[in-house]
Amino acid sequence: MNSLTIPPNPQLANLPVYQPGRPIEEVARHYGLAPESIVKLASNENPLGPSPKAIAALQEALHTVHLYPDGHGFMLKERLAQHCGVAPENLILGNGSNEVLELVGHAFLRPGVDVVVSQYCFAVYPLVTQLFGARLITVPARRFAHDLNAMRTAFTPQTRVVFLANPNNPTGTWAEAAELRTFIESVPIEVLVVLDEAYIEYMDDPADFLPDIRTGRRPNLLLVRTFSKIYGLAGLRIGYGIGVTPLIAALEKARQPFNVNRLAQTAAVAALGDSEHLEQTRRINQLGLKQLADGCTALGLEVLPSAANFLLVRVGHAQAVFEALMQQGVIVRPMGSYELPEWIRISVGRPEENDRCLAALRRVLR
Repeated sequence: MNSLTIPPNPQLANLPVYQPGRPIEEVARHYGLAPESIVKLASNENPLGPSPKAIAALQEALHTVHLYPDGHGFMLKERLAQHCGVAPENLILGNGSNEVLELVGHAFLRPGVDVVVSQYCFAVYPLVTQLFGARLITVPARRFAHDLNAMRTAFTPQTRVVFLANPNNPTGTWAEAAELRTFIESVPIEVLVVLDEAYIEYMDDPADFLPDIRTGRRPNLLLVRTFSKIYGLAGLRIGYGIGVTPLIAALEKARQPFNVNRLAQTAAVAALGDSEHLEQTRRINQLGLKQLADGCTALGLEVLPSAANFLLVRVGHAQAVFEALMQQGVIVRPMGSYELPEWIRISVGRPEENDRCLAALRRVLR
């Protein structure tokens, strides 16, 4: 029997499955390549890997994995509270920041509710919206970036959530601090602003909304951050949300017990104590952005300016370029699923990895 005998929830009928970047092991098997010969620049990972302090902490904690993790994340919340200048009660931990986004759905989305997003937004926002039966309102982008004025105009009386990433994935575009603040302050108090700051540590002068959380001035603001990007802990899946206490308390009711594992919490605490690794990552990222942008421009390709750790590059038939690059052992990300069929996203790697990507791209385009 090949059909499902129990009808699933109707909102699943047209719900697409999120497509992650191709893993090294899969590409190696498919093309008969040695895994160590492959360069993966597809998933916006830290090319330096995790902090040495995090690795040491993980090694020390391995003998405790038979124990359940701290279900409340006490030590990590204490450390994050110091790092962000908020109270532990202002924090919720997630199995990656994606889980925090899903908790928003559990707490606030349902049929009859509207959600506002921008064109070219992170794919998880529409997925979460549809999963909980809410209606998605997608606002056309302006030069590939969020049109904040148009997004505000798109609000309806039924709007309860607006998802907004700054910098944005997959475009790398960003809103200036003053413009972003003006938008957030214009949002009605009954609408939750979910500000996804997964790449905030890469920005030179980001908008700082932590004082708004400390003072309670923005009770309808949730900041969402992650350890997957600049901290290099993507494989451990750990993120967090920052908001006023009543908002966090509502999200906690939807959170699964022990959702963040013991090793992830341990590594995150250690990573927060390694500012040198963070600054080194920022430096290599700034140099890498320039290296890739200059190289792609020299090939006659259009490149969008980026405030994150990746570039969006227009190559023509992106799917064909993506597949041709994989044959040469270079993994990037085609953007057809984001309605950008002519574009690929290239994550910043080490200098030699960036060179390898540019050389492979040059051969493919010829």
